[in-house]
Amino acid sequence: MGKEYPHGRVKLVIPALYSSKVHMEKAEKELIKKYGDIDYKSKDILFTFTDYYNEEMGNPIYRCFLSFKKLILPEELVKIKLFTNRIELKYAEEGKRKINLDPGYMELGKFILATTKDQQHRIYIGGGIYEEITLFYSKKIWQHWEWTYPDYRSEEYKSILGKIREIYRKQIN
Repeated sequence: MGKEYPHGRVKLVIPALYSSKVHMEKAEKELIKKYGDIDYKSKDILFTFTDYYNEEMGNPIYRCFLSFKKLILPEELVKIKLFTNRIELKYAEEGKRKINLDPGYMELGKFILATTKDQQHRIYIGGGIYEEITLFYSKKIWQHWEWTYPDYRSEEYKSILGKIREIYRKQIN
C-alpha cells in the first residue's frame, strides 16, 4: 500500500479574456480582495485565435494573465472557479459576458485549467467543475498536448507562463 502525502501549495493563475477594460479592472479588484496581491500581470494581448467568443463578448477581445503571490492548495480550484463564474455573471450585459475568467494553477511540471465543460481528457473535481492539464513542462520548456487550445500553444503564452513558473520556483525554494 502506498503512503499518502499532503500535496504542496501551487501557484494560482487566472488567465482572463475581456472585451470591456472597465469590467476587467473591476473583476481584478475583486480577485485581489479575495486572493491577495498579484505578483505578475501580463500585458494585454489581442485575442485572435478564434472568433468563438465574438458574438457573446463583442470585439476586440484581449487576454491577460494574472498570478497571485499567495499559494493555494490544488483542491481549492473548485471554489475558485465557482467564484470566478459569479464574477463573470456580475459583469455580464444582457446575459452576455464581457469577461471570461479561467482559473488554474501551476506546479513546476504542469499548468492546469478549470472549466465547466466535460471532455474525454478532463477530470471531474466536484461542483460541476472539471480540470485539465493544459501544458506540461519538459526539457526546460512548456509543451502542449493535442487538446491544448491554440492560444496556449503559442510561444507568447508559453513565455508568459515561463515567467510565472520562475516566480513560483523561487517561492517554493
